[in-house]
Amino acid sequence: MSDIDLVKNYLQDLQNRICQALEQLDGAASFACDRWDRSGGGGGESRVLSGGRLFEQAGVGFSHVYGSEMPPTATRHRPELAGKDFQAVGVSLVLHPDNPYVPTTHANFRFFTAGEKKPVWWFGGGFDLTPYYPFRDDVLHWHRTAKAACDPFGQDLYPKYKAWCDDYFYLKHRGETRGVGGLFFDDVNEAGFEESFAFLKSVGDSFLDAYLPIVRRRQDKEFGDSQKQFQLYRRGRYVEFNLLYDRGTLFGLQSGGRTESILMSLPPQVRWQYNWQPEADSPESELYEHYLQAQDWLGDKAE
Repeated sequence: MSDIDLVKNYLQDLQNRICQALEQLDGAASFACDRWDRSGGGGGESRVLSGGRLFEQAGVGFSHVYGSEMPPTATRHRPELAGKDFQAVGVSLVLHPDNPYVPTTHANFRFFTAGEKKPVWWFGGGFDLTPYYPFRDDVLHWHRTAKAACDPFGQDLYPKYKAWCDDYFYLKHRGETRGVGGLFFDDVNEAGFEESFAFLKSVGDSFLDAYLPIVRRRQDKEFGDSQKQFQLYRRGRYVEFNLLYDRGTLFGLQSGGRTESILMSLPPQVRWQYNWQPEADSPESELYEHYLQAQDWLGDKAE
């Protein structure tokens, strides 16, 4: 079995496990499965849960695509691979809850290989959290779980990939982070395939441990129209980031991927409001003032 087959099998199993856990948690809706083929080579399976008890929309997609030439997004930092054939396998998910007190989350786990004679390969991925209302306990749990997934592979990895996440999920035109971060990594291959793959699996397997306890804590908290409208407004930032900056979105579109599957990360409802400002001393202002800038969440508690 080739290296990419090993990764493919793991990612398909991860997609299954995540979908099963989310269906069980939601309890009122199930994922619709949509298998698709890519004209340039490969295909995948998009799974979307809509109108659930907990999730307004949840998308968990798997793809395995290949072609004769790497798209520009993938060669920007590796110009030597321009014109090379490639394979890419990955799982990507975005979960948009109905309750504004439950955070939106995104995760991605992927493997690239390029060239035939001397193939170049690497892993990438991570996960991040986008809360609409500030709960410090949720953020601490999220980052503690992320750190625990990284620590067996080196004490330097969590701060490195946490900082990369803060930098990547930053809306330059807004001067704010998309949420409270998590992990972002790319070009992982220095430790060799076995160790690099083990790291990807550690992060991938930790996603449900990071997210589900937060959902369970907040899912039954009552909310009104004011909180819902704020959630829809903040979702606009999610759309702005995905369409302006997100590498996965750009890679999918540039490589001739399936548009419906690429854009299933977008929320089903969203709104923009001109020059909106939060009221002073409100939960909304606390989010802006204390949660939407990069910071050391764990501090002395990191050890």
